[in-house]
Amino acid sequence: MKRAVRIEIYQNLVNYKKPTSFQLKETYPLPPPSTVIGMVHFACDYKTYMPMNVGIQGNYNSKVNDLYTRYEFAGASYEEGRHNVKIDSKENDKAYGMMRGISTSELLVDCELVLYIQPEDDTIVEEIFNAFNTPREYISLGRREDLVQINKVQIVEIEEIELDDDITLDMDTYIPVNLSSNMKSNATLYTLNKDYTLKTIKKGVDIRSWNKVKVIHAAKGITVIDEGIDIVKDLVNNSVIFLL
Repeated sequence: MKRAVRIEIYQNLVNYKKPTSFQLKETYPLPPPSTVIGMVHFACDYKTYMPMNVGIQGNYNSKVNDLYTRYEFAGASYEEGRHNVKIDSKENDKAYGMMRGISTSELLVDCELVLYIQPEDDTIVEEIFNAFNTPREYISLGRREDLVQINKVQIVEIEEIELDDDITLDMDTYIPVNLSSNMKSNATLYTLNKDYTLKTIKKGVDIRSWNKVKVIHAAKGITVIDEGIDIVKDLVNNSVIFLL
């Protein structure tokens, strides 16, 4: 029997930024796996990657747009008329130029999430549980300012079973795209970041090479999972999980 950590959290206003959005900082409807895994590693103070799968479910009430201050600079020398902020170097007499302006961020309102964390190494399940049950400092998910209110943390037993009846989702859920043929849904397809390896492009310079997962964002109330497919079940809460 495998185990996972189940976490119920609430966030008032949050942005799970799409990497390809710039002028309007758009948000995913649910946090991508990389964001959840990053939160777990921060909470547990892991310095190296601990392989894990995550299940992501949630709802939000609405979306709003908010303004924020944006700074842009490229290490160029200060030029009056080109830059509106002058930064004097502490190391030499050079002055650098920077642009300060405003931009727009899309925010989810009253976001409620249920997250499942299933590490490859079962011996660290208690460690992850303790990290969220008694956090060492405040935890955020999304931007650093997107604080989480942890409502419940559980260690649950999970098992892969064959679904014996059709079910309708009661929360929006990320579902692996290979399972989408076994459900009735007009869902949105996303290719999301999960984890990465460092790739050297030249001496002393490494970049992140992301491993991605293809999922659908299945909406609650209208997505029906057909009987007969193999799914993972939370035996404690009698609920279905889709691990990524």
